[in-house]
Amino acid sequence: MNVMRFTVVAAGGTVSFVAPCESLLPLVAGCAQNPRTLTQLLDSVGRFDQRLREFVNSGLAVFDEHNTKGDYSSIHAALQLCEPHQIPVFRVVDEKTRRASLEPVKAGVVIFNLVDRRIVQIHNTYGEVRRRGRVPVFDERRRTGEVYRYELPASWDIVP
Repeated sequence: MNVMRFTVVAAGGTVSFVAPCESLLPLVAGCAQNPRTLTQLLDSVGRFDQRLREFVNSGLAVFDEHNTKGDYSSIHAALQLCEPHQIPVFRVVDEKTRRASLEPVKAGVVIFNLVDRRIVQIHNTYGEVRRRGRVPVFDERRRTGEVYRYELPASWDIVP
Protein backbone atom coordinates (compact mmCIF):
# COMPACT_ATOMS: atom_id res chain seq x y z
CA MET A 1 0.00 0.00 0.00
CA ASN A 2 1.31 3.42 -0.95
CA VAL A 3 1.05 5.78 2.03
CA MET A 4 2.16 9.21 3.13
CA ARG A 5 2.09 11.40 6.23
CA PHE A 6 -0.56 14.07 6.63
CA THR A 7 -0.23 16.74 9.32
CA VAL A 8 -3.11 19.08 10.13
CA VAL A 9 -2.38 22.36 11.92
CA ALA A 10 -5.63 23.72 13.29
CA ALA A 11 -7.09 25.94 15.96
CA GLY A 12 -6.77 23.77 19.04
CA GLY A 13 -3.67 21.83 18.02
CA THR A 14 -1.81 19.77 15.46
CA VAL A 15 -2.50 16.15 14.51
CA SER A 16 -0.42 13.86 12.31
CA PHE A 17 -1.23 10.51 10.70
CA VAL A 18 -0.11 8.12 7.99
CA ALA A 19 -2.80 7.12 5.50
CA PRO A 20 -3.13 5.87 1.94
CA CYS A 21 -2.01 8.40 -0.65
CA GLU A 22 -5.58 8.47 -1.97
CA SER A 23 -6.44 10.47 1.17
CA LEU A 24 -4.67 13.51 -0.29
CA LEU A 25 -7.54 14.58 -2.57
CA PRO A 26 -10.28 14.29 0.08
CA LEU A 27 -8.18 16.40 2.46
CA VAL A 28 -7.57 19.05 -0.21
CA ALA A 29 -11.27 19.03 -1.10
CA GLY A 30 -12.14 19.35 2.59
CA CYS A 31 -10.13 22.57 2.72
CA ALA A 32 -12.49 24.07 0.13
CA GLN A 33 -15.01 24.56 2.97
CA ASN A 34 -12.52 26.77 4.90
CA PRO A 35 -12.37 24.63 8.04
CA ARG A 36 -10.64 26.16 11.06
CA THR A 37 -10.60 23.06 13.26
CA LEU A 38 -9.72 19.43 12.72
CA THR A 39 -13.32 18.47 13.47
CA GLN A 40 -14.58 20.82 10.76
CA LEU A 41 -12.06 19.41 8.26
CA LEU A 42 -12.97 15.81 9.08
CA ASP A 43 -16.69 16.59 8.88
CA SER A 44 -16.11 18.06 5.43
CA VAL A 45 -13.95 15.10 4.37
CA GLY A 46 -16.57 12.71 5.76
CA ARG A 47 -19.05 13.85 3.13
CA PHE A 48 -17.02 12.00 0.51
CA ASP A 49 -14.73 9.65 2.48
CA GLN A 50 -16.21 8.36 5.73
CA ARG A 51 -13.34 5.89 6.13
CA LEU A 52 -10.71 8.62 6.52
CA ARG A 53 -12.77 10.53 9.08
CA GLU A 54 -13.31 7.38 11.15
CA PHE A 55 -9.64 6.37 10.89
CA VAL A 56 -8.41 9.71 12.27
CA ASN A 57 -11.10 9.99 14.96
CA SER A 58 -10.50 6.42 16.15
CA GLY A 59 -6.74 6.97 16.17
CA LEU A 60 -7.11 10.11 18.25
CA ALA A 61 -9.33 8.29 20.74
CA VAL A 62 -6.58 5.70 21.21
CA PHE A 63 -3.92 8.41 21.50
CA ASP A 64 -5.93 10.26 24.14
CA GLU A 65 -6.50 7.03 26.07
CA HIS A 66 -2.80 6.12 26.21
CA ASN A 67 -1.20 9.56 26.60
CA THR A 68 -1.87 12.09 29.33
CA LYS A 69 -0.68 15.65 29.75
CA GLY A 70 2.93 15.42 30.86
CA ASP A 71 3.24 11.68 30.17
CA TYR A 72 3.74 10.97 26.50
CA SER A 73 5.78 7.79 26.95
CA SER A 74 3.30 5.78 24.88
CA ILE A 75 3.65 7.89 21.72
CA HIS A 76 7.39 8.29 22.29
CA ALA A 77 7.73 4.49 22.37
CA ALA A 78 5.67 4.16 19.18
CA LEU A 79 7.83 6.75 17.42
CA GLN A 80 10.95 4.85 18.44
CA LEU A 81 9.78 1.27 17.86
CA CYS A 82 7.36 1.39 14.93
CA GLU A 83 8.27 1.50 11.28
CA PRO A 84 7.44 5.00 9.97
CA HIS A 85 4.40 3.74 8.02
CA GLN A 86 3.06 2.02 11.16
CA ILE A 87 3.18 4.99 13.54
CA PRO A 88 -0.33 5.59 14.88
CA VAL A 89 -2.33 8.81 14.67
CA PHE A 90 -0.92 11.31 17.16
CA ARG A 91 -1.27 14.81 18.49
CA VAL A 92 1.79 17.07 18.36
CA VAL A 93 2.51 17.57 22.06
CA ASP A 94 6.26 18.23 22.22
CA GLU A 95 9.43 18.53 20.16
CA LYS A 96 9.66 14.76 19.44
CA THR A 97 6.17 14.59 18.04
CA ARG A 98 6.66 17.86 16.14
CA ARG A 99 9.73 16.43 14.40
CA ALA A 100 7.88 13.21 13.59
CA SER A 101 4.94 15.17 12.15
CA LEU A 102 7.28 16.69 9.55
CA GLU A 103 8.99 13.44 8.49
CA PRO A 104 8.02 12.02 5.09
CA VAL A 105 6.65 8.49 5.01
CA LYS A 106 7.01 6.57 1.73
CA ALA A 107 5.33 8.96 -0.79
CA GLY A 108 5.89 12.04 1.36
CA VAL A 109 4.41 14.47 3.85
CA VAL A 110 1.84 17.21 3.28
CA ILE A 111 0.84 19.79 5.88
CA PHE A 112 -2.66 21.26 5.94
CA ASN A 113 -2.40 24.51 7.87
CA LEU A 114 -6.01 25.46 8.52
CA VAL A 115 -5.02 28.51 10.57
CA ASP A 116 -3.00 30.16 7.78
CA ARG A 117 -5.00 28.51 4.94
CA ARG A 118 -1.95 26.92 3.42
CA ILE A 119 -1.23 23.45 2.02
CA VAL A 120 2.50 22.75 2.25
CA GLN A 121 3.94 19.86 0.25
CA ILE A 122 7.19 19.22 2.08
CA HIS A 123 7.71 16.07 0.02
CA ASN A 124 5.06 14.72 -2.34
CA THR A 125 5.82 12.03 -4.91
CA TYR A 126 2.19 10.91 -5.13
CA GLY A 127 0.43 13.55 -7.16
CA GLU A 128 -0.04 17.23 -7.80
CA VAL A 129 -2.23 19.19 -5.42
CA ARG A 130 -4.63 21.29 -7.48
CA ARG A 131 -6.87 24.21 -6.59
CA ARG A 132 -9.86 22.46 -8.11
CA GLY A 133 -10.73 18.95 -9.03
CA ARG A 134 -12.94 15.95 -8.46
CA VAL A 135 -12.92 13.44 -5.63
CA PRO A 136 -14.57 10.01 -5.78
CA VAL A 137 -17.10 9.44 -3.00
CA PHE A 138 -16.68 6.44 -0.66
CA ASP A 139 -19.04 5.09 1.95
CA GLU A 140 -17.83 2.96 4.87
CA ARG A 141 -16.47 0.25 2.57
CA ARG A 142 -16.29 1.15 -1.08
CA ARG A 143 -16.54 3.69 -3.85
CA THR A 144 -20.14 4.75 -4.52
CA GLY A 145 -19.71 5.92 -8.12
CA GLU A 146 -20.48 9.52 -7.17
CA VAL A 147 -17.96 12.33 -7.64
CA TYR A 148 -17.57 15.50 -5.55
CA ARG A 149 -16.24 18.62 -7.29
CA TYR A 150 -14.20 21.07 -5.24
CA GLU A 151 -12.45 24.40 -5.68
CA LEU A 152 -10.17 25.96 -3.08
CA PRO A 153 -11.01 29.58 -2.27
CA ALA A 154 -8.52 32.21 -3.41
CA SER A 155 -7.51 32.73 0.24
CA TRP A 156 -5.75 29.33 0.22
CA ASP A 157 -2.10 28.94 -0.82
CA ILE A 158 -0.54 25.76 -2.17
CA VAL A 159 3.19 25.63 -1.49
CA PRO A 160 5.14 23.28 -3.75
